[in-house]
Amino acid sequence: MTRGTQLPRALGVMTRLAFAHARDAGIPTAPILETCGLTRRQIDDPRVRLRVRDQVEFLNLVAVAVKDDLLGFHLALQCEPRAVGLYYYVLANCETIGEVFRRAARYTSLVNEGVIQNLVDGRVLGIRTAYNGVSRLRDRHQVEFWTASILRMIREFTGVRVKPQRVCFAHPAKESGRELNTYFGCSVEYGASTDEVIFAGAVGDMPVTRADPYLNRVLLSICEEAYESRSKNRGPIRARVENEIATHLPHGKARVGFIASQLGMSPRTLARQLAHEDTSFTELLTEIRRDLASRYLKDETLTISQIAWLLGFQDLGSFSHAHKRWFGTAPRESRG
Repeated sequence: MTRGTQLPRALGVMTRLAFAHARDAGIPTAPILETCGLTRRQIDDPRVRLRVRDQVEFLNLVAVAVKDDLLGFHLALQCEPRAVGLYYYVLANCETIGEVFRRAARYTSLVNEGVIQNLVDGRVLGIRTAYNGVSRLRDRHQVEFWTASILRMIREFTGVRVKPQRVCFAHPAKESGRELNTYFGCSVEYGASTDEVIFAGAVGDMPVTRADPYLNRVLLSICEEAYESRSKNRGPIRARVENEIATHLPHGKARVGFIASQLGMSPRTLARQLAHEDTSFTELLTEIRRDLASRYLKDETLTISQIAWLLGFQDLGSFSHAHKRWFGTAPRESRG
């Protein structure tokens, strides 16, 4: 990481919810906090913003400890939405759902600098999620938390059980993921090129039933001031490249030329910037494939052929050769 780089931070709402959940389940939380570089003092003080990567790691470890593949999703259903604070209230007092989406996209950095919500507005309405300064491939729970939270708020604001037209995530499916289909009211797509939730355009015209126009103006002014004063840090190039690679691996597009174009630069410029962070495109591609292979092979719902495809290999033989270089065994032997 380059000197002076400021890692993106979050209000830590999810971390504190997960901490309470683990504690109530009788899970020793001190070792998990220590592994993530967090302290109990940080957890107890809601004014402290936590590094997003620490939050991601903490959520992953708690999910394993409580044996819940859908931890982020379940936290979204169980938590009090008002715990998000200003961000919730500035959405709850919009006139229409279309305005809710516009503000959700604009002010997302106020609660999480590492997860960017981009507005999709046209014939359809929705949010497309991107990552800033933190690796997408390590995350599952944040994106499922925020996507479920968006739908929960829309239903609360309108009093209508609105259903999205499309929900998709870049991470692979879990057997327990069928629970999400029931909640969203549509078949969730996994292994997609983007993380997004999409609604019919007409949803944008739905009124927010209990909005206060006077409070709305006050909150909007406060959010604008906070938004303008917060620095817009794009994060280290390594994390941006990792996110692009992870997104495009299953589609066979994780090539240096394509990834460089996605980032708006030439392959030579990309190589130079990665060199400043003591890495290269080839090294990152190998690290990501190796890390994902290790995790995917623990998932018995995925076949070896499916894993090879998810990692961007043209055939099973290529994946097997690569796996032997990384771990010294064939994929099936690692699965044990």
